[in-house]
Amino acid sequence: MDDITVGKIISMSIKLYALMTPPAVLSAFISGTRSLDRERKALTACKTSVAIFIIGTFLFLFGSHLFTLFGFTLDAISLMNDDCTQPRTRQEGDISVVPLAIPLGMGPSAIGAVMVVGATTEGLNDMLSGVFCLLLASFGMFLLLCMADKVEKVLGDTGIAVMSKLTALLLSAIAAQVIF
Repeated sequence: MDDITVGKIISMSIKLYALMTPPAVLSAFISGTRSLDRERKALTACKTSVAIFIIGTFLFLFGSHLFTLFGFTLDAISLMNDDCTQPRTRQEGDISVVPLAIPLGMGPSAIGAVMVVGATTEGLNDMLSGVFCLLLASFGMFLLLCMADKVEKVLGDTGIAVMSKLTALLLSAIAAQVIF
């Protein structure tokens, strides 16, 4: 991230947001919070977004050091392959951190991207802009989850399923771009 511009920050924030698989998180959020009132849904949305931000920031700042400590390379991230597109049907307590923040919001693709970007930062400005991009992407997830009831009414179950598939296609395109 040589020159930090508003355009680059917005672009990186959108990419990180896409890697957080919003439709998958939204689908799991909707199915996992059906029995909750509006206040509890908002609290779950907030906790999920904060957890995504904290996990992302930690991995951004210290991920490369953790992998060095354990003797892994950044290539090892590609070995993590957890298909979390199926939402849980049975509610098991607070779902804000598991499964919403991890592995849906901060899954293998988001973790890999955050760690690679974090490992290639040079200087305080790059670090701060990376953390700010994570904050923007996490806030976008918060807004989406707060609007979950409205989105569900507009899209219906079929629309949300289609969005999840389109997100998978988008992730594939981003992965191909990273490889090239």
